[in-house]
Amino acid sequence: MNNKIAVFASGTGTNFDAIVNAVNEGTLDAEVSLLVSDKINAGVIEKAQKRDIDTVVCTPKSFTDKAAYESAVLADCRARNVEWIILAGYMRLIGPTLLESYANRIINIHPSLLPAFPGKDAIGQAVDKKVKVTGVTVHFVDDGMDTGPIIAQEALSITEEDTKDDVRRKIQAVEHRLYPHVIQSLLTKEEAK
Repeated sequence: MNNKIAVFASGTGTNFDAIVNAVNEGTLDAEVSLLVSDKINAGVIEKAQKRDIDTVVCTPKSFTDKAAYESAVLADCRARNVEWIILAGYMRLIGPTLLESYANRIINIHPSLLPAFPGKDAIGQAVDKKVKVTGVTVHFVDDGMDTGPIIAQEALSITEEDTKDDVRRKIQAVEHRLYPHVIQSLLTKEEAK
């Protein structure tokens, strides 16, 4: 049974790639039915188009408010029977319109061991604080900034010699393996209900 998912992304789409690759390899039993981006020049858009994945680009400034923006996105998700929303570098807080429609079906990946370093530039925050351990968190999305219930975490060591780019590469290696695995385990639990 292919679960229909929408991936929301604002950037280059490395986690989007990992998810689509897992689907293509058969390790993630899902169909990426939609890519939603809030940035017209996001690199992830071209990646989705090359794979013939429906793509919607909604710039929030072209809507009267957040509710109108999310209502338009919600209509696109419903039109494709999307069951789960997967945030992959989506740089906006999710509001009530989507949270209520997809209660406990919106997940996010964050490049730190939450609750440490929530919000933007978590990798830079970890490097600046000279921590020895950081990691990756997958969590359900609520109305806060990286505050939803944690689903999975994986730690990794960093050294004083590691640059921000070094840490980013280490984090992404974990993300690209962990995120598809966690998504699959959630879909499997849902099917078992």
